[in-house]
Amino acid sequence: MKIFSWNINGIRAIMKKGFVEIIKKEKPDVICLQETKAFEDQIPKQLLELGYDIVWHSGERAGYAGTAILTKIPALQSLSSFDNYPKFHEDGRVTEVEFKDFTLLNIYFPNGGDRADGTPMVPYKMEFYDELTEYIKKKRKKQKNILIVGDYNIVHSDIDIARPDANRNTIGNTEPERQKMYEFMKKTKMVDTFREQNPKKKDEYTWWSYRAIGARERNVGWRIDYAMCTEEMIPMIRKITHKQKIEGSDHCPVVVEVNGS
Repeated sequence: MKIFSWNINGIRAIMKKGFVEIIKKEKPDVICLQETKAFEDQIPKQLLELGYDIVWHSGERAGYAGTAILTKIPALQSLSSFDNYPKFHEDGRVTEVEFKDFTLLNIYFPNGGDRADGTPMVPYKMEFYDELTEYIKKKRKKQKNILIVGDYNIVHSDIDIARPDANRNTIGNTEPERQKMYEFMKKTKMVDTFREQNPKKKDEYTWWSYRAIGARERNVGWRIDYAMCTEEMIPMIRKITHKQKIEGSDHCPVVVEVNGS
């Protein structure tokens, strides 16, 4: 199974940048999208014509957040939020499908940057990680094979950012955030599949700031898009790659090949 995960920074915008052609070339079985920024009645016709079953979870605010899973593999069931956590439902951050051999979650984690009105959002981001931790611990009791793809919005370690020292106090790379990710992985027994297969590989990033002129061309980036799986699922992960040459968003796609259905 080929899973294609991408923060597209707006489905309507990416459709104008060759999205359909990219999908036809890559031929993924499952597509996980973050930051779709559209309500369900705004799904582009060209997307519907690709022949995938669609699980769409839009945010309540127009043009903000949202996630979607498109699949050609029959799903046993689909969900669009953590159980009993309506607080995190309003931004459409989670889509989930259960396949025969594993459960797939597609998540757009909070960025953590302050809102326009000055409201600090790092506490919200930390709480999201805490609630996800409890949710995954609960799910593990019934399903050992769990894969979480998406934009985690936290740098895992210094090797995952081009300029770690210059960004020590930048949201997404602060020590409390890194510690929160470490705690999440430890408590849920999740593994960063890319680092599992490429423990020392450098210059592998998935996001480049639009604000920094020429950041992508110079590869001054951050790796904040991950595919993490439970320890039991590691043997099922054949390969994970970053499609850094595919443009259209400030993120690049992450492709995971899984043995299973």
